[in-house]
Amino acid sequence: MGRYADYKDSGLSYLPNLPSHWERTHLKRVLAVPITDGPHETPEILDEGVPFLSAEAVKDLGLNFDLKRGYISEDDHKRFCKKCKPQYGDIFMVKSGATTGNIAMVTTHDEFSVWSPLALIRYKPSVIRNDFLFQLLQAPVFRMQVELFWSYGTQQNIGMKVLGNQYVILPPMAEQLTIATYLDRRTAEIDSLLADLQIQVEKLDLYKRELITNTITHGLNKSAPRKESGVNWIGEIPTTWDLLPLYAVAKENKVKNDGMVCENLLSLSYGRIIPKDIDSAFGLLPASFEGYQIVQPGYTVMRLTDLQNDKRSLRTGYATETGIITSAYMGLIPGEKLDGKYFNYLLHAYDLLKIYYGLGSGLRQTLNFSDMKRLPVLMPPMPEQKAIVAYIDNKTSQINGLIADINEQTEKLKQYRQIVIHDAATGKIKVTEG
Repeated sequence: MGRYADYKDSGLSYLPNLPSHWERTHLKRVLAVPITDGPHETPEILDEGVPFLSAEAVKDLGLNFDLKRGYISEDDHKRFCKKCKPQYGDIFMVKSGATTGNIAMVTTHDEFSVWSPLALIRYKPSVIRNDFLFQLLQAPVFRMQVELFWSYGTQQNIGMKVLGNQYVILPPMAEQLTIATYLDRRTAEIDSLLADLQIQVEKLDLYKRELITNTITHGLNKSAPRKESGVNWIGEIPTTWDLLPLYAVAKENKVKNDGMVCENLLSLSYGRIIPKDIDSAFGLLPASFEGYQIVQPGYTVMRLTDLQNDKRSLRTGYATETGIITSAYMGLIPGEKLDGKYFNYLLHAYDLLKIYYGLGSGLRQTLNFSDMKRLPVLMPPMPEQKAIVAYIDNKTSQINGLIADINEQTEKLKQYRQIVIHDAATGKIKVTEG
């Protein structure tokens, strides 16, 4: 590694100085066909047929995509291919939405379909290598250009003509090969480290889930005398514990925000109840919040909607402040024999065990208190409830700390990956060996 002998001004404030024998040109000048996108209609999604590529499948900048998310009919595929037929070596970029600018390269000869908001970028082999172009489009210098020219409506997006007019850097073909080979190797090494970190996070998350469910259903003293609970998914419980129906130990919150007495808007997100700006223009907010329910610290809020379609979301949250939240959710008030946080952990454990999907008469889209009222509630003595809460709080705090450290390492590695690409693809360093 080293530096080139001579550099020249790129002529643009957002592009670095370039090696003197390199060129810059518009993206459209290095493409075999004008940038286009797939059809804007959405076909019927099937369980089998021709795979499709959606924007959601382009998971991260520069990573290959997953075609196993759904299928369309052969007829739809033929109709869609009239506008945008992918081929080996093509690059697809997300051109609207939260992941605008994310790209993926086609590394399969299998047929599949594509539709908007993915833009097809097909390289011209006589001018640029697709592997070099793929790396270049990931470089921060190009990403910055895309972000500069984003337009905003309901979401960020970039038009295909605007995209085609963005500048790319063009070394001689021999250097493109050397740079692309080098970056393929280096990014593969970094991606392997990132994958290992992701596995560590997943293992820690699984351990946290198992810790919560095992502690809630079996207690802290694993050698304590046991008895049959009579519930097959709970099994044996300590002899000092009771098992009571939900309606006997908790009640449904029915306090409405009549007269707008409370304006502290709350939201259930990823298993946590968090504040939300009541004056925000973003998101689906009602004209009036008087129909919302008022929750108090110690309540548990449950989102028991969309059960048929969503089996992954966390459905319980613990209120730590007074506020208002949609009445589409169920607010539960623990009785005197229940510690509020223990009750929340219990309902969260049932959520992790996927218990709610089998309640009611058959599989329902939404559950109400009537469907939930006979849910068995494990009732340790109050001191043991508090001990269980303290234990889970301590252990999950430790696990969350480890996950946060790994996520920080992940972000630093991603930033380093971008620096590696930027330095090689823009000529900041001279790559002599692939």
